[in-house]
Amino acid sequence: MNKMFRVRHWLWLVIMWLALPCHAQNVPPAKPRVTRILFLLDASGSMLAPWEGRPRMEVAKSLLAKMVDSLNAYPNLELGLRAYGHMHGREENNCEDSKLEVPFAPKNAGAIKARLKSIEPKGNTPITYSLLQSAGDFPTDKTARNVLILITDGLESCKGDPCATSVALQRKHVFLKPFVIGIGAEREFGKQLECLGQYYNAADVKTFRTILNDVVAQTLAKTTVAINLTDAGGKPVESNVNMTFLNNITGQPEYNYVHYRDAQGKPDALDIDALQSYDLVINTVPPVRQENLPIKPGKANVLTYKTPQGTLWLQSPNMTANPYGKVQAVVRARGSAATVVALPFGTRQKLLAGDYEVEVLTLPRQTHRLTVKQGQEATITYPAPGTLNIISDLKGYGSIYALNDDETQTWVYNLPDGGSSKVNVPMQPGAYRLIFRTTNATGSKFTDVRNFTIRSGQTSSVSIFGK
Repeated sequence: MNKMFRVRHWLWLVIMWLALPCHAQNVPPAKPRVTRILFLLDASGSMLAPWEGRPRMEVAKSLLAKMVDSLNAYPNLELGLRAYGHMHGREENNCEDSKLEVPFAPKNAGAIKARLKSIEPKGNTPITYSLLQSAGDFPTDKTARNVLILITDGLESCKGDPCATSVALQRKHVFLKPFVIGIGAEREFGKQLECLGQYYNAADVKTFRTILNDVVAQTLAKTTVAINLTDAGGKPVESNVNMTFLNNITGQPEYNYVHYRDAQGKPDALDIDALQSYDLVINTVPPVRQENLPIKPGKANVLTYKTPQGTLWLQSPNMTANPYGKVQAVVRARGSAATVVALPFGTRQKLLAGDYEVEVLTLPRQTHRLTVKQGQEATITYPAPGTLNIISDLKGYGSIYALNDDETQTWVYNLPDGGSSKVNVPMQPGAYRLIFRTTNATGSKFTDVRNFTIRSGQTSSVSIFGK
């Protein structure tokens, strides 16, 4: 049994898996999806160059004809052929030399093979223009999987930007991430084409044959991904977390799932279209991100990530009425200025195990350092506040400072500039200092300084008199 036969036989076995989830939808459609493969064939003048004793074009046409012939009986599969650089000679410098030679249709291998015979290399390499034109080749069908396979031996020759064009068309869901097969080219050739899609370097005819077979096999094979979420020790105990599969070319979400684990502790297998490349975001708090998921097409992939979680409980103080109202807390990873999450007291929040700083937005603010451990609950609260009551009809300028144990002071609060000093402010228990100057005072020396103490659940009154 030769290799070509084995590949074809394998393709027949996987055709039952052609139906995959719709873009950004997790529920499969009611009827099998159509997969459409557009072969975009370079027929520029350089394809006349010899390749292991035959012109490159002759090799490409021969292998492509065999491929479409092997696919002709597949259900839910349509093929199309676009060529470029074959209608005008290079001396014409035509940058719109591109044509859909065979439109999509089921079982149209005969039409493609017949058309391949008459295509002869002549002119330029308008890859960008051909990509733009291919957008109109695919029928309007939001349920279909649109696949583009570019076979070329040269780079863009018409000053276009094929990479930007490919990404733009992927964003519009014209086609999935393209396959690019560079034939008879130097290895460095791929550096300029790999931004187009999944690039393969076919340096010789045998490799070209293998790559073409593998690309089509990837297109038709079913791929699943099971995500194992474990604790710090690698035990599969975490679940019920939202997971987002992002297209790492466009940045757009392709799939959203809430993680599930069965009674035996096994995660379920998710149908994933392997023609895309993905970044996985596990939406714990903070999130865990894996770039460029190592997904093997046609396989049952199992990927494992450590997401140990504990719980932070923001416990409100025990009091009948809280003069603060709702107190918020800002959670940051220790040593980082970025906010992980902001929460009101009275709530519980799952967090990844780790070291955190929690800033409590009382007056004055408090910062707590804590460690969240797998499966455990860390609790933070704050003392019940008291109230500062400033008694005065005088208008002026002033501030409140907290008095520290080392007799230094820390700014806490500014009184309204130039306004009435009558203020009722809920504050944390502690020692404070009020500094105030009236608006009609004739110098800084008339600043009034008063020390006071705040006690939980009590009101402390401070009187201000003009000088």
